Amino acid sequence: MIDKVHVLKDQILQLENEITVTSQHLEAILLGLPNLPFDDVPIGSDESSNIEIEAKRYGKINDKKTAEHFEIDTVEGMMDFETASRVSGSRFVYLKGQLALLERALGQFMLDTHTTQNGYTEIAPPLIVNNSSMLGTAQLPKFEEDQFQVIVRDNDLADHNNRKWLIPTAEVSLTNIVREKITDKADLPLRFVALTSCFRAEAGAAGRDTRGMIRQHQFQKVELVSITEPELSEVEHNRMLECAEAILKLLELPYRVMLLSSGDMGFSAQKTYDLEVWMPGQQTYREISSISNCGDFQARRMMARYRDGNKNKKYLHTLNGSGVAVGRALIAILENYQTPDGIQVPDVLKKYMNNLSTIKI
Repeated sequence: MIDKVHVLKDQILQLENEITVTSQHLEAILLGLPNLPFDDVPIGSDESSNIEIEAKRYGKINDKKTAEHFEIDTVEGMMDFETASRVSGSRFVYLKGQLALLERALGQFMLDTHTTQNGYTEIAPPLIVNNSSMLGTAQLPKFEEDQFQVIVRDNDLADHNNRKWLIPTAEVSLTNIVREKITDKADLPLRFVALTSCFRAEAGAAGRDTRGMIRQHQFQKVELVSITEPELSEVEHNRMLECAEAILKLLELPYRVMLLSSGDMGFSAQKTYDLEVWMPGQQTYREISSISNCGDFQARRMMARYRDGNKNKKYLHTLNGSGVAVGRALIAILENYQTPDGIQVPDVLKKYMNNLSTIKI
């Protein structure tokens, strides 16, 4: 009898181990599945199936090719890639003098607009987050190679659950505010805004945009995050889009709005609008903001719920978008506002730049 008990005990342990392995394998599969697009999202494999929302096109484009931002004589010496490459490597830059002031002015202007006019609460979030936070917003595990991991000790490499990461976007820090929490319906919607540095390894971008500031490992971005009940997330999505559009209108930068196809959307998104600003130096539109409704996709991973009027617990909907990318806004200003005398400063930025009207060498 004792021998049989030992045999059964061993069999139970073996089965428990098999269940653990199978559960981990299943979880890995589930974490690798993307969100499902809304019914009104165009079906397609890539950006060629994106649809322009023509009614939202703004501004008159300059169809005469100008110098690209890194070729403009006025900014020579104020945009230093050579020193940055020596100090940090490729895809970094030193901004100096009036260009550094312009970058700071853009960030302050965007924050002021979103907090005073658009109803967002400013947050100064952590720039380093843990593994659970990256899993919650779905940067992990699928996009691990695009992230910068923070290694404090050698065993950080082995301790999978205790890993730390530099944020690729403030979306991670802001959205995880509601992770493993139950929010009262009366407190919704939650609207957060943050200006942070963002860090991306850009592992999949080899050979693309190798010159200039378009694609950097470190960049400034103003991020908008909204947390809503499911019934109002579509309304909130359109509102967030208008908040980001307002920034470009105030800067008087020509742009268009694209509804992304299923094959061009982000992993977490159910529906995404891209704001694309006109770059006369490249004679093309370039993305400056993506505004996404993630539905309850992130909330399920984060166990982020709210209590409705009947005290039932339901998953929240999360939305995020750039409001907007500071570096690309700076590039767009350099290319759209260049004159023989220098770079004109947009009117809304002058009060942030000591009433400077023109950037000169």
